[in-house]
Parts: sequence; structure tokens; C-alpha cells
Amino acid sequence: MLNRILYRCLRPLSNGTPFASPVRMLARITTASLLGVEALRVQVEVDLLGGLPGVHIAGLPDAAVRESQLRVKSAIINSGFEFPNRKLVINMAPADLRKEGSALDLPIALGVLCVAEIAPPGRLGKLLAIGEVSLDGTLRRVRGALPAALLARRLGLGLLLPRANGREVAMVQGLEIVPADSLDEAVALLRGQVEPSPLPGPPPLPRSEPGPWSTAADEDYADVRGQEQAKRAIETAVAGGHNLLLIGPPGSGKTMLASRIRTILPAMTGDEALQTCCIYSAAGLPPARTGVMPPRPFRSPHHTITAPGLIGGGRVPTPGEATLAHNGILFLDELPEFRRHVLEVLRQPLESRMIHVTRGNRTARFPADFMLAAAMNPCPCGYLGDTRRQCNCTPPQIQRYLSRISGPLLDRIDIQVEVPAVKLDDLESAGTGETSDAMAARVAAARAVQAARYGGAETNASLSARRLETVCILPRDAAALLRTAMKQLGLSARSRARILKLSRTLADLAESEGIRAEHVAEAIQYRVLDRKLWLEE
Repeated sequence: MLNRILYRCLRPLSNGTPFASPVRMLARITTASLLGVEALRVQVEVDLLGGLPGVHIAGLPDAAVRESQLRVKSAIINSGFEFPNRKLVINMAPADLRKEGSALDLPIALGVLCVAEIAPPGRLGKLLAIGEVSLDGTLRRVRGALPAALLARRLGLGLLLPRANGREVAMVQGLEIVPADSLDEAVALLRGQVEPSPLPGPPPLPRSEPGPWSTAADEDYADVRGQEQAKRAIETAVAGGHNLLLIGPPGSGKTMLASRIRTILPAMTGDEALQTCCIYSAAGLPPARTGVMPPRPFRSPHHTITAPGLIGGGRVPTPGEATLAHNGILFLDELPEFRRHVLEVLRQPLESRMIHVTRGNRTARFPADFMLAAAMNPCPCGYLGDTRRQCNCTPPQIQRYLSRISGPLLDRIDIQVEVPAVKLDDLESAGTGETSDAMAARVAAARAVQAARYGGAETNASLSARRLETVCILPRDAAALLRTAMKQLGLSARSRARILKLSRTLADLAESEGIRAEHVAEAIQYRVLDRKLWLEE
């Protein structure tokens, strides 16, 4: 009898509307989730159901996303809106992609306001929304805004995001940007009650500004006394994008020489700057100022770094130092002090210039097209071959020290040059060395030749095997010289290819159409050092 009474009370009315059943509304908001340095499309669906009040989140959320329900509820109430006292179901599709980070706070909050008929769904359907909400409704900056902006442009949508991310995405052309400072302002923008205020113009970017984009204004190769051979090797390495190893005793100026590489790097192209800014945005690091071309990155991690810290990874894959150095320099000081297994993970990125990290059924791709610069002592005490001080290391100690760097890794370093101790006459000389501007001009000219030859930003160091044979054609005397060097020094096929690429760069610096014997001889000179150190000891 009780069941019949309940059935009659809850059966539909004559107009078709269920008695004591709320009108359901489903909201869909487009947002983005990071996988590596790429933004993937995510659809946030919010449904308001009958039943006991509560919030249920589905779609592989991580801890930060699950906690968003607490932040969203407080933000909605503190922004002056009413949080629906019903059962909320929030789904994030695709269901097989793990959602991480706080950037989903804003789309979840807007979805709740849509089903509560507070925010209009029509305008929101034309936007991609990202942002973290604080308890008082303020929108906070999130990482990955620039990859999300590129995704929004590909989807033909506008971008609703915190104003703190505005400068970061302003460099994306052809995109409608709707910045907001708070949740109530975002709702007012969707209702059309206010117009989006323009983003402020970019502030000036001084060369001495600290951060990952900095280039110290007081650094110049004119301050380096002597070391002409090392500076020649550095100029050649930068001109062709070749990897470089400096070997010398303590105090010879290895770190000083390497740190000034950034002063002769050519300016990035627009595509390179966009790639680099996307990486730093995904890593959550301070972005470059819009309107100003950022300098190339220069990363110098400590030797205690782990393998995931160097190439990226973790439970949620994030960029490592190799990716943060994309389109720039990765400098490893005191190379043998790095753990050997950490150095070995660089072997594959140095060849493919790409890193793949697989987690579950998803693979994150990290670009890693960088120039490796490294510095090391010739022995544990550092004074092997130094005319000023005597080396106290035994041959077994020297061998163990040098064996920390494997032959395959060393084979991937095109230029290995000795940096001897600075002579007293050079230190006391009143004159200065060649300036960075003069070296940078020659580097830019050589890069321009390569860009015209290859039709893009490709360098000699990145030549494929197929193109190598057509670009690096040797005359008879140069070919004979290379053949003799390979036989006498036991060089590998990879070493031969790198000698050819290095010879092509030396020819470009000399403004020579073809490779000559003297270019091959100088390139071989830079490759002899590895055999000298590893075989003669």
C-alpha cells in the first residue's frame, strides 16, 4: 500500500513534468590539460541531479583536481553566487587521460554556475577556459597557458584565462583573449555586462634582468685574456650548433669561456621563440615579456641532478633541463662529477633531438634540440699537463676519473679542446681580446649561409645522413687526409660524419663554397683529444 501511495505522488503530472523532480541542465565547457609540453582538449561536463547534496568528479582526476571542489564551492559563495544544494556530477572527457593541475578550477566553477542558471552557456561555448580560483574567487596564474592558447586557436575558440597569464599568451596572433581577475568578473564578461579590458603593454626587458631569459650585460669575450684557440673552437661550435667540451686545469677560464657563449648566440626566429616560450609555460617558469624577442636559454644544472631532472619525467611528465635548453645551451660544468647513468640518458636526445617519456598509455614528447657545452679537469687533482703545478694523480686514478664519461657519449661531442693555464703575460697585458659582438657577427653570417642552404633554421650539426653526402663533398686531398686520420686514430663512422659536419662549418666561417683540406685538418684536430686522453693514459 505504501509503495502505491509513493508511486501516485511521484508519477508525472498531466503536463509531463515529474512531480518533485528538478529541471536538469547539462553544461559543457572546453578546457585543456597538459601532456608534456602539449595541451590536449578536455571537455568538462557538469550535470545537476536530484538526490542528496554532494559533488562527484569522474574522469581520472589527480589530487589537485579532486580538491578543486572545495576551492570552487568557496569561490562561488564568496563571489556572491549561490552554490546549488543538489547532487553535482562532474565528468572530464576523455576519461582515459589523467587530468592534473589546478587549471581546471575555472571551467568547473563556470560549469556549476551554468547548471545553476547563473552563467549563460551560449557565450561560454565559444571559449576555452583555464584558471585556478582562490577561496575568495580571485583567479590565479596557471602553467601551460601558452600551449592552451595555441590549442584554442586551432579549435577556433577564444581563451578565457586569469589576467596574470595575459602577457604570456599575447604573442599568439589571431586569438581572442578574454582576461579576468576574478570569478565574478568572468561571469560578468560572459553575460556581456562588461567589456574585456585590454592587456597592459610589455615592459622593457633589460639585458641584466634576472631569470631564465637573462643575459648578463657585463659579460663579454673581450674580458678573456689569451685562450684564442678555445675562443675559436667556441665560435665554430656556435656557428654550426656543434657540441663542445673544454678540458683544462682549475683557473684556466673554462667556466668563464662557457658562460659567455650566450653573448654570441644568434637571435631566435619567431617559431623558435614560440616553441621555447611554450616549454617554459608548460614548466610553470616565468615567461618572456611579450613584444620582445627573448634570448636563447642557457641552462647550467648542478652535478647532483637526477636523470628525470635532466631529461624530464616523473609521475606526471614534466620538462627537464635538456628540454628547458631547447633552442639554446645546456652547460654541464665539472662533467665527470655527474653520475654516469645520468650522463648516459643524454646519448639518445643528442642524436634524435627529441625525448619520449611514456606513462601508462600516453607518451609525452619533449623537444630537446640544444647545444651541449661541457667543461672538465684532465685528472682528479686537475693539474695533469699543467706547467705550473705538478700532478699527483696515479695512472689508475686518472683512468678511473676519465672513464666516468663513456666513449659513446664522448663520440657525440664534436669539438674537444684543451684550455691551458693562462700565461702571466696575457694576464698583465693592457689590451683586451676580441669582443663578443665581433664573434657574434661571424656566427650570424655563418648561420645565414646555412639557412639559405637548407631553407630553414637547420644547422650543420643537425644534418641528416642523406643530406650529409650531398652537402659535404670533399676534394681528393681532403678525402685522403680524412681516410688516413680514421685509420691511424681508429675513429668511428659517427666520428667521420661529425668531422664532415664540422668541416662544413669551418668552410662557412671562412666564406668558402667548398670544403678544403685545411678545414678537414682543423676538424680532425678537434676530434683527436678524445683518443689522446683515453688511449695514451
